[in-house]
Amino acid sequence: MLEQLTQLVQQYSGDAIVKNEAIPNELNQDVMQQAGSSIFTGLQKIASEGNMEQLAGLFQGNNAVSGSNPVVQQLSKQLTGDLGQKFGLSTETASGVAGSLIPNVLGSLINKAKDPNQKGFDISDIVSAISGGNGSSGLMDAISKYGGQFGLDQNNDGKVDMSDAMAAVSKKGGIGGIFGKLFGR
Repeated sequence: MLEQLTQLVQQYSGDAIVKNEAIPNELNQDVMQQAGSSIFTGLQKIASEGNMEQLAGLFQGNNAVSGSNPVVQQLSKQLTGDLGQKFGLSTETASGVAGSLIPNVLGSLINKAKDPNQKGFDISDIVSAISGGNGSSGLMDAISKYGGQFGLDQNNDGKVDMSDAMAAVSKKGGIGGIFGKLFGR
């Protein structure tokens, strides 16, 4: 997933990094790589802190490109700090880079994850990468909490639990089907 994030950062880094006079040209590539890395580790941190609801909301497209989204805010803060610390960029410059990149990169990541024709952006792979493969119980909690709203109550018993997950797996073609249903694919 880090590779996909780095590609998205490169795609959206024109004005934020490459054309930014406050960032020396010889640092452009390093700043882009750091941005991808900071976004990835920031998402991992959010998952490790148990904020799967925020991530689930993000991947549903809830204000993904808005500075008011708590995930965007946390990732922007992380990237601003990392760019200042590693490259000596001023807070204003680093904050500008983060404010420009994070919403665009996350918005694109979410759109690509929702598009079944986009290779390398499968939502289940993204969630697994973010959670380090250990986020299934936290993700299951988020699915249980919000799953009824997304039609995941397969047996109509008023709750989303493992029996619904197993039914969804068989009906929707595996675990990817569950994520597709949850995240609108």
